[in-house]
Parts: sequence; C-alpha cells; structure tokens
Amino acid sequence: MELLEGMLGRRTTNGPFRPEAVSREHQHLLMRVAAAAPSHFNSQPWRFVLIEQPQTIQAIAEHAGQSMQELIGRGIFFERYRRYFRFTQAEMDERRDGIFIDHLPGPLRPFTRQIFSDTGLKLMRQLGVPARLGEDNRKLVAGSPLLMAVLLDREEYRPGELSAFYSVFGMGGAVVNIWNTVGSLGMGIQFVSTPMEIPERWQAIQTLLKVPDNLALMAVYRLGYLESGDKRPSIDWSSRHRKRVAQYVFREDCTRPEEES
Repeated sequence: MELLEGMLGRRTTNGPFRPEAVSREHQHLLMRVAAAAPSHFNSQPWRFVLIEQPQTIQAIAEHAGQSMQELIGRGIFFERYRRYFRFTQAEMDERRDGIFIDHLPGPLRPFTRQIFSDTGLKLMRQLGVPARLGEDNRKLVAGSPLLMAVLLDREEYRPGELSAFYSVFGMGGAVVNIWNTVGSLGMGIQFVSTPMEIPERWQAIQTLLKVPDNLALMAVYRLGYLESGDKRPSIDWSSRHRKRVAQYVFREDCTRPEEES
C-alpha cells in the first residue's frame, strides 16, 4: 500500500529546495532504483551524471534562466504549448489534462485568458515578465543542491531504428523509478526543460558536462530536500487532474471505452 500511495501521490516540485546537500546514501539509492527498471534484453542503456559542484550548477542555471527568458519573450513557449493551458477549474474538470494556470503576478490576473495572445505577450514584455520568469527559473536551478543529467548509450540509442524506442522506453522506466522514490526520502524533483528548447543552450550544457560522442544527453533534472510551505514561482500552475478511465482505456478494441467502476 505504501508503494501504491507513493505512486498515486507523485508530484513535480515547482518551488525551491532546502539548501543542504543530498546525502550520498540517498543519491546511490536513487541510482539503484533507476537500475532496477526494465530494459530491452537487459541492455541498461541509461547513464547518469550527478552534479553537485556549485560552479557547474550555477552555469546550468544561467542557461536555464536565459532560455526561459528567450522562450517567453519571443512567444515560442506559448506557441508550442498553448493547447495544454487551462484557465478555469471547470475547464480542467472537464478535460482532466493539461495544466491549470492558477498563479499569476497581480498585474496579469485580469488578463488570464488573454495572456497567451499576441496582445497578452506584448503586455508581458512591457511588464518585464520574461526577465522575471527567467530569473525565477535561474534561481530555482541555482538553489538546487543536486542536478542529474540523464544520457543514453549511442550503441543502443540509434535514432531511426527500433533500438531508439527501446532505449527511450527503458530510460523512461529508470526516471519514473527515481520520481516515485524521491517522495519517500523527503525530496522533490523537477525536469529542467527550457535549455532543451534552445539548441545552442543545450549544446553548451553538453560541452559543460564533457559529454563524449558515444553518449547522448537526453535530460537534466534538479533534485533536493523539500522546503516546508508552498513557495511558488511568479507564474505557476496545477496539473494534478488525471483523465477518467473511460477517456483513455478501451475494452477488446479501440471502439469500446472501458466503463468506470
């Protein structure tokens, strides 16, 4: 039951972590649960870099902050992900997917639904929101005591072949095992995604981590022990809804949705 409760209670941490270092014992435990994930022919294609050096974390944080500012300021973020935004609780209850934008800076609250329009983007620029969000993102990453880079072995990960799917499938299982374990350790985890959206930023992080040609950098996460309370970024959202069974499960073939129990 504890395992089930942990899986059903899994959360992403959008706020800050406590400053103390993640113990080596906990780091190695997370690596062991990652290694317990299934992989095609037990190939175990995943590789990890655990990052604690402050100067490296600060450098990655700069890339995260600058990429966030650029994504927001140029409207790239909203254009790519507009279809996932929900603006009312009723809309979230009906769709049960995407993210509910429920936390905005005061000047933007009257313009909630218009915030991702061209007019809203212009207003955000005038109010300095892209720079503010970039700095929020930089601080979150910079204040994280541990970063974790996830890589794949290119001998197994060969885009265009089935091996690429098998490798990503296995990597996903390894990361989910980590994600489902951090809560029991009093920790949180968040995907540092924005540098991936800007190719030159992502390349800079690969150079910083000295990624060799035989490995492919796939993702970076920030981890740490959880703060008490709920400190939220300037623009934040809730994404705790999940689709009803009948919305994603079928019985026997794809024409018959599963009935709710």
